[in-house]
Amino acid sequence: MKITYYGQNCFGFKTENNFILTDPFITGNDLAKDKIDIKELNPDYIFLTHAHQDHTLDAEAIAKQAGATIVSNYEIANHYSEKDIETHPMNHGGSWEFPFGKVKYVNAIHTSSFPDGSYGGQPGGFVFSIGDKTIYMAGDTALTMDMKLIPLEFNLDLAVLPIGDNFTMGIADAVRASDFIECNNVIGCHYDTFGYIEIDHDGARKAFEAVEKKLTLLEIGESFEL
Repeated sequence: MKITYYGQNCFGFKTENNFILTDPFITGNDLAKDKIDIKELNPDYIFLTHAHQDHTLDAEAIAKQAGATIVSNYEIANHYSEKDIETHPMNHGGSWEFPFGKVKYVNAIHTSSFPDGSYGGQPGGFVFSIGDKTIYMAGDTALTMDMKLIPLEFNLDLAVLPIGDNFTMGIADAVRASDFIECNNVIGCHYDTFGYIEIDHDGARKAFEAVEKKLTLLEIGESFEL
C-alpha cells in the first residue's frame, strides 16, 4: 500500500484497486496549497474524522470531481448527501466491509462543527484493515483510555497520531497513546499548519526514540510503501 501525506490530517492510501483520502485540507493550507493540486486527486473514498474546516475544506470539491463516496459520522454524511454527494454514514463502534477492506469507526475526544457553526456530530477515528495491513487514523483527539480497546481487537502496523498540542494531543501524550494502542510505528499529523501547533521536529523524534519507538514526520507530498 502506498501512503502519501498531503498536509495536516490529509493522507492518501493507494491500494491495488482503490484510492482512499482522509480529511482533505489543501487549498487553505499555506504549507500545502502550492505543492498539491486537488484537481489531480481522484479518490474513490474520502474519510472525514470530524467537521472542522481544517479537515473538510476540500471534501466537496474533490468528491464531486472524482465521484467519490464520503464516509463519516451520520451528521456529516447527511450534510454532504444534501449536496448530492454519495455518502456512507457510520457511528462509533460500527464497522463496514468496503471493497478495499474493513473499517471500524472509533472514539475520539474533540469537538466537531462546520465552519458556519452547524453541528458536525461527534468526532471519531478510523481503523483500516486493508489486505494484511492495519492502520489507526486517530483524527483530532485528546489522549483517551478508549485507545486501550484498540489492541484488544487489532494488531496495528501503523498509527497516525496528532502531535501538535494545543488543539489535540502533544508529543508526550502521543507517546502514551502509542503505548495504549501497542504500536511502535507512528506517523505524526496535525502539526506546523498554524502557529498554535508548530513543533520541534528533532525533539519530537527523540521523545519517541527514547522509548524505542519510531516517529515519522513526512514532507508534504512525500510517499512511502507500507
